[in-house]
Amino acid sequence: MMAQRLVCRECHRVLDTDDGQQCPSCNSTSLTEDWAGYVIIAHPEQSEIAREMEVTEPGRYALKVR
Repeated sequence: MMAQRLVCRECHRVLDTDDGQQCPSCNSTSLTEDWAGYVIIAHPEQSEIAREMEVTEPGRYALKVR
């Protein structure tokens, strides 16, 4: 069984279990397991999705966070 991943409610970044209880990108402690969709953004400066999501750093992001 795959471990449940946490997502930051502020920046939507998908976190690894070893990231602890704080988002390494925005330092938020508001994390959730309730999310849907997944996108990997490699080049945010060239990505329309990144622009729409207001993402400026490469990484893994959830599309919908509750």
